[in-house]
Amino acid sequence: MRVSAKVDYAVRAAVELAAAESPPLKGELISQAQEIPLKFLENILGELRHAGIVRSQRGTEGGYWLARPAEEISIADIVRAVEGPLASVRGESAEALNYRGTAAPLSKVWVAVRANLRAVLEDVTLADVATGELPDVIDEITSDPNAWLTH
Repeated sequence: MRVSAKVDYAVRAAVELAAAESPPLKGELISQAQEIPLKFLENILGELRHAGIVRSQRGTEGGYWLARPAEEISIADIVRAVEGPLASVRGESAEALNYRGTAAPLSKVWVAVRANLRAVLEDVTLADVATGELPDVIDEITSDPNAWLTH
């Protein structure tokens, strides 16, 4: 899986909102805190608002805040809001693929990839990241030196 800049920015912005002591936060503040280009951030926040993850208010007292408690918003929710399904093949879901011959088992591989992404991304919430208290499964996975290999 390739994590796009859009997903990375969206998660970082949402974590910034989760950690905010006194929302709402101005887009400029989030942009500066996370070094995200403001125009790109505003588009992302609009998508998160459309998905019901973020709320906003205009004006001098306005800004952005989470629409639900940070404990109820998973990283998977953010990914889906800005990019769609966690894993697809050529834009199709794995179960919709119809491989023939020796490639037939490949659809099971893609389903397994999606399931493993969900196992991590649906288990980690914005609150987990904002507080630095990640679920044990993250420590288990990242304690394996092979997890850090780049190939």
